[in-house]
Amino acid sequence: MSTIPRISGSKVLESRETDDGTTIRRRRVTADGRRFTTYERVEQPHLVVLKSSGNREMFDREKLITSVRRSVGKFIGSDMEVETVVGKVIALLRSENEEEVTSQQVGDAVLDVLADTNEVAYVRFASVFLKFQTLGDFEKILKQRRGTK
Repeated sequence: MSTIPRISGSKVLESRETDDGTTIRRRRVTADGRRFTTYERVEQPHLVVLKSSGNREMFDREKLITSVRRSVGKFIGSDMEVETVVGKVIALLRSENEEEVTSQQVGDAVLDVLADTNEVAYVRFASVFLKFQTLGDFEKILKQRRGTK
C-alpha cells in the first residue's frame, strides 16, 4: 500500500500552467527521492445548480465528470480529455457571472463544448440530456448541427 507523500519539506522541480490557465501543475520531490504531482486551482465562489425539480444543490465537478463519461462512452478516450471538457464547461458557466445556474444551462454548456470538441460525443450526450425517444430525435439534432456549419 502506497502512502501519500508529505508536501511540506518537498521541493518543486517544475511548474506548468494548464492550457486553459486555470490550474498549475507542480512536479515535486521529497527528501527521500519520491516524486509526485500536485495541482493547484484558484478557488472560486461556489456555483449553485437549480434542478428541474426546484431543488438547489452545490455544483459538483465530479458529478459532471461522471455524467459526461457515462453519456459519451468511449468517444472521449482519456480522463484528461474529460477534464478538459469539464473545465471548459465550468469556464462557460462562470462567464455568465451568476452564482446560480439551472441544470438546463449546465447541459447546454456541455453540448456547446462537445459540439466544438467531438461531434459523436455531442450526439451521444444530446441523446441522454434531451431524452431522445425516436430516430427522428437523432435526425433533428443532426440537421440542427449541420445547419450551423
